[in-house]
Parts: sequence; C-alpha cells; structure tokens
Amino acid sequence: MDENLIFDLTRQALWIAVRMSAPLLIVALVTGVVIGLFQALTSVQEMTLTFVPKIGLMLVVFWVSMSFMTATLASFFTDQILPQIAGS
Repeated sequence: MDENLIFDLTRQALWIAVRMSAPLLIVALVTGVVIGLFQALTSVQEMTLTFVPKIGLMLVVFWVSMSFMTATLASFFTDQILPQIAGS
C-alpha cells in the first residue's frame, strides 16, 4: 500500500461518513429551525420543546435510513477495503 491509496481510501471513507450522517443532520437542522421559529413567534421559551421533538424525529429517520447506512458501509467494506486486504 502506498500513501496515495491510503489517502484515497480515507477520502472515500470520510465521504461515506458524510453521506450516512446527512439525513440525521438535515432533520435535526430543519426541526431546530422550525421549533425555534415557533418559539420566537409564540414567546414560549421551554428547553424541552426543542429537545424532545428533535430526538424523536432523529430516531425515526435513523430507523428509516438504517438499511441505507448499513448497505453503504457494507458495500464500501466489500468493494474497497477487502480487496486491498486480500491484495496485500
């Protein structure tokens, strides 16, 4: 293994980590903005109002996208990592 191959595998692994975490982060961002806007409009300043829906929606999105995350990680491992281990 040369350093270019290690850098390329690291770059691919980081990109996969971004793709896997994007649905959760997008849901957290959108939920936080919507609830923050609701709090600003109604002058309700309750801390659990932002926390509970955000966690609930993130759990739902995680449960729905778990198969996508698992398939993405497994395909990266079988297509990229295992051939490099077997080739060494």
